[in-house]
Amino acid sequence: MYRVIALMLCFLFPAAVFAADDNSYKVMYDGGTVQQVKVGKEVKLFIDPKDVRIEKDKTELVNIPAASITEISYGQDVHRRIGAAIGLAVVSLGVGALMALTKSKKHYVGITWANGDTKGGFVMQCDKSEYRGILTGLEGITGKKPVDSDAMTVKN
Repeated sequence: MYRVIALMLCFLFPAAVFAADDNSYKVMYDGGTVQQVKVGKEVKLFIDPKDVRIEKDKTELVNIPAASITEISYGQDVHRRIGAAIGLAVVSLGVGALMALTKSKKHYVGITWANGDTKGGFVMQCDKSEYRGILTGLEGITGKKPVDSDAMTVKN
């Protein structure tokens, strides 16, 4: 029995190690100067020691040197789950009413860069469990602190 378990671990452990060597995040493109992808499409964000890359279907869309990143920003969009509450209210009024009280958050991270004459930026929607890691990774390779866009006030 122990030999069977040891044999299985010999095959499963290396497979798990090679599957986890990816330093990418799945994010949703939400707008910016990257013309090759439409808003709302899923892309992969790679944070490498010297650059940030965005790929879609294993095709590199943009490669941004870390030294050219001028600003990192983040923000949240909070809204009530009214649509889901209405759907549940059809089945059970009490559950639908409770669902109307819950909130949903979307987390956004933005990057702007200037590399010579080439300037650009993009915003991506990140998973709630990954956006802090993305911000930390970007801060680590650029040395720039992320700016909370919700705390900024705009005056006309």
